[in-house]
Amino acid sequence: MNQLEKGSKKLLNAWAFYDWANSVYTLTIASSIFPIFYSALFISEVKSVTAFGYQFKSTALITFVTAFTFLVVAIISPILSGIADYVGNKKKFMKFFCYVGSAGCIGLYWFDLDRIHLSLLFYFMGLIGYWGSLVYYNSYLPDIAFEEQQDSISAKGFSMGYIGSVLLLIINLAMVMSQETGEEKMQMMRYSFITVGVWWALFSQYTFYVLPKGVSSGHKVTKSVVLNGFRELMGVWEQLKENLRLKRYLYAFFVFSMAVQTIMLVAVYFGEEEIAWESDDAKTTGLIVSILVIQLVAILGAVLTSRTSAKFGNIKTLIGVNFIWMALCFYAYFMETPIQFYVAASLVGLVMGGIQSLARSTYSKFLPETEDTTSYFSFFDVAEKIGIVIGMLIYGFIDQITGSMRNSILFLFIFFLMGIILLFKVPKQEIKN
Repeated sequence: MNQLEKGSKKLLNAWAFYDWANSVYTLTIASSIFPIFYSALFISEVKSVTAFGYQFKSTALITFVTAFTFLVVAIISPILSGIADYVGNKKKFMKFFCYVGSAGCIGLYWFDLDRIHLSLLFYFMGLIGYWGSLVYYNSYLPDIAFEEQQDSISAKGFSMGYIGSVLLLIINLAMVMSQETGEEKMQMMRYSFITVGVWWALFSQYTFYVLPKGVSSGHKVTKSVVLNGFRELMGVWEQLKENLRLKRYLYAFFVFSMAVQTIMLVAVYFGEEEIAWESDDAKTTGLIVSILVIQLVAILGAVLTSRTSAKFGNIKTLIGVNFIWMALCFYAYFMETPIQFYVAASLVGLVMGGIQSLARSTYSKFLPETEDTTSYFSFFDVAEKIGIVIGMLIYGFIDQITGSMRNSILFLFIFFLMGIILLFKVPKQEIKN
């Protein structure tokens, strides 16, 4: 088809539609069905598995693998970003990661403890595919939308992703709950992984059909190009030394984001292992319902946080939200019943959407006047990923040596406390070092 003009409605909608395609991964695989499935594989009370020559507690193993995957993402993101800025056919790279992720989701159908290494490879592929394709997806935004269009079309993509992912999760939930026995429910969970992979690959085709190859062409990837992304990050780090407010805010963000992202990634594993459910059926239903509750309440939380920040300011609002997260860590340590877990899920949803959107918009507001916002946000994303790696490793290590995720979740309150202290140190006005 003929290439559409920048800013055209069809081009913008096709770009946003990729959110509809890929968001099913984060909700079904990362947050709900797969964690329930993974936990259900371990029948005995001693939930352990041998992998890579070591004996792991089941939840610690998946935490360590997730941390390793995010470390790989943090390393390759600047490389992919540098290539995306230089090579013409960025769509080819985006397709590659999309199909790797889709294949990884479908491969989870065969996830089994007897072939744990292959199974974890499929899990790794899904995570790498999702985040790898996002590098190119995000880099398309300034190519296809004018500056005044970017906020609205980005929000539209988020909305489409939310609707699509919740829709498929409800379908997957109906599939699982339509079965009588635990074995049949597990089989339906396996089928749900296939639906995610097919949904992702199938619905991305419209995006791939409409999006242009890229803004430049004919260049070969060289060593210099591969290192461009890292040079950009180093350049941002040097510039941060001249901006005290932005530097101090980034320190605070790194610390509290580490804890927030870790809790979001392990919430279902915690609920499966530490909560006293009446039965396996009640557990499966309760965990999935809690995920839906989090998603729904997160919308309200984002709106409330936005209004609060408009009245009291971003930093004060972030401090207040961090206090709530800190209290949640203490609450989670003591909760035991499903009702208590639902209360926690509601509170997590309330502060989850708010802290993510407010953290990014605060960073955007503190940026110096520059045309190179891409490098600054690349730095922001890499900092977030490294924070996830550290948070997940600490969480997994405490879980592994103490045998309880309660100790891990309680320890995370330290990061929220540190985040609050660091936020208090952020100057109200921009100050040059």
